[in-house]
Amino acid sequence: MTALATAPTEPLARRADGPLLLGVRHHGPGSARGVAAALDAARPDAVLIEGPAEADALASLAADPEMRPPVALLAHAVDDPGRAAFWPFAAFSPEWTALRWALARGVPVRFVDLPAAHTLAAADPTWGDGEDEADGCAPVDPLAALAGAAGREDPEEWWEDVVEHRGDSDPLAPFEALAEAMTALRERYGHGGRPRDLVREAHMRLKLRAARKEFGDAVAVVCGAWHVPALARRTTATADRALLKGLPKVRAQLTWVPWTHRRLARRSGYGAGIESPGWYGHLFAAPDRPVERWMTKVAGLLREADHPVSSAHVIEAVRLAGALAALRGRPRPGLAETTDAVRAVLCEGSDVPLALVRDRLVVGDDLGEVPAAAPAVPLQRDLDRLRRSLRLTPAAEERELDLDLRGDTDAARSRLLHRLRLLGVDWGLPAVGRTGTGTFRESWRLRWQPELHVRVAEAGVWGTTVEAAATARAESLALTAAGLGEITGLAERCLLGGLTDALPAVLGALADRAALDTDVAHLADALPALARALRYGDVRGTDTAALADVATGLAERIRVGLPPACAGLDADAADRMRERLDAVHTAIALLPDPAPADDPAALASRWADALRRLAGAERVPGVVRGRAVRILLDEGRLTDDETARLLGLALSPGAPPAHAAAWIDGFVGGPGGGLLLVHDERLLALLDGWLTGVPDEAFTDVLPLLRRTFGAYEPGVRRSLGELVARGPKAAGPGSAARVPGFAATLDEERADGVLPLLALVLGPDPEVPA
Repeated sequence: MTALATAPTEPLARRADGPLLLGVRHHGPGSARGVAAALDAARPDAVLIEGPAEADALASLAADPEMRPPVALLAHAVDDPGRAAFWPFAAFSPEWTALRWALARGVPVRFVDLPAAHTLAAADPTWGDGEDEADGCAPVDPLAALAGAAGREDPEEWWEDVVEHRGDSDPLAPFEALAEAMTALRERYGHGGRPRDLVREAHMRLKLRAARKEFGDAVAVVCGAWHVPALARRTTATADRALLKGLPKVRAQLTWVPWTHRRLARRSGYGAGIESPGWYGHLFAAPDRPVERWMTKVAGLLREADHPVSSAHVIEAVRLAGALAALRGRPRPGLAETTDAVRAVLCEGSDVPLALVRDRLVVGDDLGEVPAAAPAVPLQRDLDRLRRSLRLTPAAEERELDLDLRGDTDAARSRLLHRLRLLGVDWGLPAVGRTGTGTFRESWRLRWQPELHVRVAEAGVWGTTVEAAATARAESLALTAAGLGEITGLAERCLLGGLTDALPAVLGALADRAALDTDVAHLADALPALARALRYGDVRGTDTAALADVATGLAERIRVGLPPACAGLDADAADRMRERLDAVHTAIALLPDPAPADDPAALASRWADALRRLAGAERVPGVVRGRAVRILLDEGRLTDDETARLLGLALSPGAPPAHAAAWIDGFVGGPGGGLLLVHDERLLALLDGWLTGVPDEAFTDVLPLLRRTFGAYEPGVRRSLGELVARGPKAAGPGSAARVPGFAATLDEERADGVLPLLALVLGPDPEVPA
């Protein structure tokens, strides 16, 4: 194979009797600079660019002042919006450079690749990027093949050396050399495992013929270097049309959408991807002294992250990068050399800050912008209007958003994000906020990804506005929900999104499904979501009376059916029922009840009666009975004596050790169980007495369950329990504190007051205490 530095005998890039063929690497800054220089030298009458043919109508938008790359052409099937493809462009993409060059000079622009209508009709829009099943030929990587011919193992490094870092006085020389190399590859590998390329190239040749008929031979073509030999090859129009005959086709719609550098690092659209878009963007924007400018950017990033980096570090890193390039025989430092220098000097050998550099600079999160004039489905326009009015700006990097639902703007933001989630557009995901689970606060993690434009297009079938689409989607989900839990969750999402118009359909489906479902476990799984929905509806000022009636009826059915439903459960089912018991108890506390709390007819009182029956039922597993006792104790519905009696019964000699251990797990397992034993030494003494009396042959059987119960306690709680047990049973009872080393029997107020001056100094004076 001829080396790149050698010009071909008949240069394909500048034949006197044909168009100017500029073969490039997609998203290559060196190629982009070369294209600009070649176009300045040739001054063509028309520019043809690799891209979907329907994009001609959108080309002029690239000159709009509001258009800022990275951006992408998005094509989706009108009847199936989920079938979509992207053609991304960065500021350093040769195609983008050619497009902006032509628009700035009033030169006609045409996109010449296969129409998106055909691309989207294929079973896979990336058809041809995988292995060719017809001849078993795996796709050829042209860069890897050329690098291997040059004796280099790293294609990216080789490309940087011969193209990105190369300067030529003749702007066409690199294109001629690259065209010759690609011609040799095509002669050796044919379509290179991409049979679709033959069809695409036939369409490109037809568009090229049409352009030459319209503008003459003063036409420039900017396309992937792989296609240059095929476009230079002489074929007949009849043969090309034959290749295109019978291709499947769908109705396609195209628009411009924002893209990100991070997405450029992935293969998409026409299969082009680069590993370091941030680095390539830097090379394009800083052709002079790129290493010095790069090290300065890295130093600024590390300083922002509180890493000590001085000007001397930057100077030394630049010197080291240059020395490494010389040792490795490279014309100038590339990404590998600069990264090694950054690690050694600026990061002091640590890969932790280096990971930040790779993420924020080598790849980057730059998000492009498109003008409002770009075509969009009605739902996208409504979403853009809403986000602007609510001051929500899409960003590629993840950020936290804390909302106070008592404010109109934050409440509207919350509704919008919940409605989008219902439509499958996950711009935001709920997160645990600074204030926990308070009803007036919400926290979100926001991150806009280009694929969300496709999700919006898909959701457009439900309506032209976000509210209408979310309402229609909720009504449809209510009709097709597979279980009661799905419908209750849907009711919660409707209230979170303020979709009052969808509630009648959802509540109707909920009432019908609840009436037919007799499984207490299903009812118990459904109730918590309804209780949360009532709470959120109250915060948002939503009328939830109908939902409250359904939830109260559900709670009554659970109360009645719970004891028999808990009988005869195996260990795994008993653990799940214990979790349901906690969830239902929490939910019932949130439900409205018209009866007074001290009225025996009140829901809370009736629920407590059900728990009492559960606590005394012998056929109910111990873990469930123990949890029922614990709930009653926490609610103040059991006295200490009653609790001790139930504990004594559960730990009586007649109870099998495994059953007693399960009861203990239900009673003191989970949050607060350890503190209960710390503060009630009588219960601890009963438990300690039972544990010491467990037979040796049964102890190994109950040990795993006990370890699970007590191992979940906080270290401080475990330490306190150990100290109490070590002191023995005589420590229990009044005055036991006097026997604790380091503690007196009574409080020494004089010594306690001695810390007050220090507290006043640290915390400031108490405003309620006169100075």
